[in-house]
Amino acid sequence: MIPVAFDYVRPSTLEDAVAALSSAADEAKILAGGQSLLPVLRLRLAAPALLVDLAGLPGLTGTRLDGDALVIGAMTTHAAVASSPLVRQHAPLLAAAAGTVGDRQVRHRGTLGGSLAHADPAADLPAVAAALEAVYVVQGPGGRREIAAGDFSVDLFTTALSPDEVLVEVRLPSTAGWATHYEKFHRTAQAWAIVGVAVAVSRSGETIGEARVALTNMGPVPHRARAVESALAGAPAVAEAVAEACAGVAADTAAVDDLSASADYRRELARVLTTRAVCRALGV
Repeated sequence: MIPVAFDYVRPSTLEDAVAALSSAADEAKILAGGQSLLPVLRLRLAAPALLVDLAGLPGLTGTRLDGDALVIGAMTTHAAVASSPLVRQHAPLLAAAAGTVGDRQVRHRGTLGGSLAHADPAADLPAVAAALEAVYVVQGPGGRREIAAGDFSVDLFTTALSPDEVLVEVRLPSTAGWATHYEKFHRTAQAWAIVGVAVAVSRSGETIGEARVALTNMGPVPHRARAVESALAGAPAVAEAVAEACAGVAADTAAVDDLSASADYRRELARVLTTRAVCRALGV
């Protein structure tokens, strides 16, 4: 299909991009890598009056360390995130998950910020960011502000971003030395996850120290499994204890029936995949 007609601007500064968004009120869409937006436009599920292309804007790509935080520009591609030595060292969970997004073409065009801002409940990276307790830095007419990952996705395809704000960078506390794993179940290699699980755990000898668990596609927003995290903390780092702690992971989720799976099937997948992800992270 052919998209509805729209205006297009490619600003040269971040300030110009914010000004363009402000001028269009809520009738504008940001074009990052386009891997989520362009199919939606072609299907006429979105009909913005203006596209604001962020390609080439300075300061929105790359990775760096800022004290104990890893900082990733919002326009950094999935492929660059997956291959970055800094990301692999300080956020190995994100590097691993980014390497599973879509296919090679998508990973070389799609961006970290674009995926997070699109807020698709079946996307891999929002749950990963939630598990890593990321902080999103956004810029609008009033300057910059920070939004915790847990507060960013507020509903289906809806975020805490104002229509005139741009996601600039993502800040992640370093998890160097943590055991991490991202496990997902999908029907084909390029398909969205029916269920995904992001896990990061620290060990204290033969027991689990701290645990973070977040689920993909178990509701309209990423689900942080706090009860499972509490059950894992202090548990022996053995498969039997992990399985017991993960048994109720789906208890307070909002899984739905759709063409891919029933809600009951998703809940069972969440239990199996969470147990598997924690065991693989721990190597047990």
